[in-house]
Amino acid sequence: MGTEPDDARPAEDRAGVSRERGRAAGPAGPTVGVEEEYLLVDPVSREPVPYGPEVAAQAASASGLGDRFGTELTRHQVEARTEPHATVGELGEQIRSLRAAAARAAGRRGLCIVSSGSPVLGRPDPPPFSRSARYDRSVATFRALDDEQAICGCHVHIGIPDRARALQVGNHLRCWLPSLVALTANSPYWQGGDTGYASWRTMAWARWPAAGPPPYIESPAHFDDVVGRLIDTGAIMDRGGLYWDIRPSSHVPTLEIRAADAVPTADETALLAAVVKASAATALAAVDAGEPAPRPGPEILRAACWRAARDGLAGQSVDLPSSRLVPAVTRLEQLLSWIRPALHHHGDLEFVRTAWARLRAGGSGADRQRAAYRSRAALPDVVDHLIATTTPANAGPSPFAARPRTGSIGRGVVDGVTAHPDGDGRPPAPTASRHERGERTPCQGEP
Repeated sequence: MGTEPDDARPAEDRAGVSRERGRAAGPAGPTVGVEEEYLLVDPVSREPVPYGPEVAAQAASASGLGDRFGTELTRHQVEARTEPHATVGELGEQIRSLRAAAARAAGRRGLCIVSSGSPVLGRPDPPPFSRSARYDRSVATFRALDDEQAICGCHVHIGIPDRARALQVGNHLRCWLPSLVALTANSPYWQGGDTGYASWRTMAWARWPAAGPPPYIESPAHFDDVVGRLIDTGAIMDRGGLYWDIRPSSHVPTLEIRAADAVPTADETALLAAVVKASAATALAAVDAGEPAPRPGPEILRAACWRAARDGLAGQSVDLPSSRLVPAVTRLEQLLSWIRPALHHHGDLEFVRTAWARLRAGGSGADRQRAAYRSRAALPDVVDHLIATTTPANAGPSPFAARPRTGSIGRGVVDGVTAHPDGDGRPPAPTASRHERGERTPCQGEP
């Protein structure tokens, strides 16, 4: 959730940031870092369990990674924060390392971690909250809104020391927020039911008074005025409570992009980071060239984000600023075309091409969650799928296994095999799942 104010952590704690290393550009472009949030689940019930603070502390001490792990609003969650990195390759290695350390710490308690934007299973009761004065104040201020905050995101930090330029970059990125939502959609289920959305986390965030797409910012003074008014009205507790999908840090030199769900695999997190980094670099060049940013109306931008949250990669997307409907994959490819020179300059072009091709073939995280459910119509199978893909030690078949390029719904042909409407070929004969047999799903790091 990220309810802590920016200045609640030392500069070296923040993902992708330090006062010394958070620089705007270099041979490999701006620095990049990531914050990922994971859910803790019981391997028998597959439901979230309230041991986040304990697992975060264990992961930090056992791995020697110190403040790279932290808590979130609910005790069901653990947060991992990378260091700032010059290259996406280095970032990807640390993401894998942090996931493995979190999984080992959870495994020592007989638990598993999953990277999903929302809990697949669970009870409708409010989750147990982590204890801190700030979290207590949040619960008192926002009340039932906090009851649905067992949701997990992936936040990308880009090093841009000049706040005025960072705000202008944010203006250029606003129209691409729906594409980032579609790219990372990974929260179709909520506490035992299919929401009908690809990213239910996006919709849960949309209820908050200062969340979702940011307004067009005219200047640093305009930004300060807007934030000050939000604080004065009580809509946010402080600058750290500004939950816009794009925001500058008030404490360290980064622009934070917060639109993404927590995605299933480390490679998908690295793909997101590469796309965001190249988008920011492309926007920086546009700012320096004096190019005006697109200015879609706030109502259309919000509607476009809603559409992306509902349909993910499988449906239509709103082309901005024209407001025309186009296939979501077409809009993503427009984004990739816009940032291609920056991807090439950063050395990330081939990685992004390969990862995007796999994602198109295998479907989004939401598509793959639903495919895991369809084989036996069993939600515990979805949790088992997420456990297997979150950490490499538990990985089974590739999460990007070839599937119809038409998305998770509809017919298609892959390698000469006709795919049926469920997107996976004919369903196998029903067999009892681990859950039905009363078995545990193995978790990494168990004693």
